[in-house]
Amino acid sequence: MFNGKMKAMTFSYDDGVTQDRRLVGIFNKYGLKATFNLNSGLLGLPGELVRDGVRIDHNKVSPDEVRTLYQGHEVAAHTLTHPTLTRIADDAEIVRQVEEDRLALSDLVGYKVVGFAYPGGGVNHNQRVAELIRCHTGVRYCRTTDAERSFDLQDNLWQFRPTVYHHTDMDEMFRLGERFLHLKADRPQILYIWGHAYEFDIRNEWARFEEFCKMMAGAPDIFYGTNKEVLLAGE
Repeated sequence: MFNGKMKAMTFSYDDGVTQDRRLVGIFNKYGLKATFNLNSGLLGLPGELVRDGVRIDHNKVSPDEVRTLYQGHEVAAHTLTHPTLTRIADDAEIVRQVEEDRLALSDLVGYKVVGFAYPGGGVNHNQRVAELIRCHTGVRYCRTTDAERSFDLQDNLWQFRPTVYHHTDMDEMFRLGERFLHLKADRPQILYIWGHAYEFDIRNEWARFEEFCKMMAGAPDIFYGTNKEVLLAGE
């Protein structure tokens, strides 16, 4: 299924922050592929966050570097300005946030953007929002934040659940990775990891994440692809 292989691995990283530069370097070093979900209306803006009691940079990459920085990977939509879509009452505004972001990013990268990741924490997706995106935008798949620690394929690409969230489940990510490496798959299986690059700054986990990437790289029975290449592989 995945270029003749039964196992596929992919990564998904949100917000388009400047820490993506370092993350892209790690992925390129080990031949791994990722999708980066950007808010086109926020590109180039400075910012900071407090997470787990730590103040960290949340500066956005500039529009001018998007095409070159993410070359070889995939850029996907994440809304124009990062609202929680389930809190928006106006259907048209939900569609605008997603579709205008998708179109703006398509212009920046020079290809048709078809992926999307729901922004915000808590309940950031539901059937109403998913149907609006499916019926009124050019998006072909949507990633949630509901990690389920499973490798199985899913029928619903509009509320797709990743395998594991690296920030709160780093130890579990390693366990799942080792399991995936040793898995003798007789049906299609996906290891799908998501997060934000700035989270590696909170506990200085860059080296540990690179260790994980090195461990997972180069397996002859794994297809390493972007979200689009993996989730839309059968089309």
